[in-house]
Amino acid sequence: MLNINEQLNLDQPVNFDKATIKEITALIRERKVSCVELVHLYFEKIDAQQSLNAFISLDQAAAIEQAQFWDQYIAEGKPCPALIGVLVAVKDNIHVAGFVNTAGTPALAQFRPKATAPVIQALIDQGAIVVGKANMHELAFGVTGYNTAMHLEGVVGTRNATNPLHIAGGSSSGSAVAVAAGMVPIAMGTDTGASVRLPSALNGCMGFRPTLGRYAQIDITPISHSRDTAGPMAHSVSDIILIDQLISQQQITASIQTHPIRLGICTYFWENLDQDVQQQAHRALQLLKNAGIEIISVEMPELGHLNHHISFPVVIYEGKYDLIQYLENNQIGLSLEAVVDQISSPDVQQLFKQNILPELIADTTGESVSVGPLYQQALSEARPQLLALYQKTFQDHQLDALIFPTSPIVAPLANEHVSSIENFQRLIRNTDPGSNIGLPGLSLPIGCGEKSKLPVGLEIDGLPNTDHDILAIGQVLEQIFSSLNHR
Repeated sequence: MLNINEQLNLDQPVNFDKATIKEITALIRERKVSCVELVHLYFEKIDAQQSLNAFISLDQAAAIEQAQFWDQYIAEGKPCPALIGVLVAVKDNIHVAGFVNTAGTPALAQFRPKATAPVIQALIDQGAIVVGKANMHELAFGVTGYNTAMHLEGVVGTRNATNPLHIAGGSSSGSAVAVAAGMVPIAMGTDTGASVRLPSALNGCMGFRPTLGRYAQIDITPISHSRDTAGPMAHSVSDIILIDQLISQQQITASIQTHPIRLGICTYFWENLDQDVQQQAHRALQLLKNAGIEIISVEMPELGHLNHHISFPVVIYEGKYDLIQYLENNQIGLSLEAVVDQISSPDVQQLFKQNILPELIADTTGESVSVGPLYQQALSEARPQLLALYQKTFQDHQLDALIFPTSPIVAPLANEHVSSIENFQRLIRNTDPGSNIGLPGLSLPIGCGEKSKLPVGLEIDGLPNTDHDILAIGQVLEQIFSSLNHR
């Protein structure tokens, strides 16, 4: 049987499982492959890996129709747009006209939005082809991707691209798996506290959370308007940069560092790591030091305390009222209570019924108290204090970024207990603080753990609106880490 490169008659072999935007668009521009051929190629990969539960809905016919349009466009001698023929998976809480937008929950299974979200339209306008809507933790309220509503018979939850006995992470689980498993070159997810960076780390691809507000949040099923953002996933930082430029309409100039890159290490992010994460992360740090990157130890003693006073109060309060507003604005014809009644995943059902609907949160004694005052306190006190702590730390130590393991642990085994509160708190521990103050964060793969053979990720976080700097530093780190990631 012919391999893919022989089928496509390519003289230079291309690894389509890890292909970048540059590689794919070059093949199309040089007429070595057609957009239609690429659609068939990637759908073969999707069909062969259905048991990973990466997608909720697919539309190969629509993808072929888009591909035929772009092939004709090229045949007419028109200039190729930036993403011509590049297939993209879209998390199923981001609206795409022609697809249902389930947000991973049964009550919304018939909701068909009329318009495409601006973050996706920006990619479609540049030639990207949407293959389908990617699976996710139900309503995006979780970080395992173990969704009991949306899955193949007998295989619950989106499964890890490296080892399907393990979880994919979430909530943008299908988006990360689709990229990491070679089903698509790029994907879009959303990130409230971890949900682009965490699954990217657990599956071995790049994931970027931009500064809050950098991308339009229109036509996206919400959790928290003060924390939510869309974010891209890909195989290379250059792909992330291009997607970011197309969505934000901001160009990243070639960054020339006049001083060595200075990365801060705060103890909070480096405690209680599992053995594989500890070993890989310290290997990566040694590579950085060998390359002349300055690693600076910093103290942020109030970080954990301040973060705790923001996370749950914000999500519980905004999680109710933002979703009510979304249902009304989109004329879905369902109350929030009706949506909650149909939630399938036990962890999400419990969160809505015990906390979000009644607006209750456990205090330090374990007693349930009204979340309203704690929410206001989070906005007026804890959040400004946490941002000030970051700003002072960066200023005092002249940091370009903080660096830390994206997840303290490799992907746990997939089972009915995996979405416990203990696992949630451990998986989200490192990504959450930056999310609470709207920081940009980039997760980069640093190979797999020796014992588990599962992917490990390292994240860099910058201050708000330093997205260009974080992505430029990411390109430097990507090269340094290349020996850890065998393409």
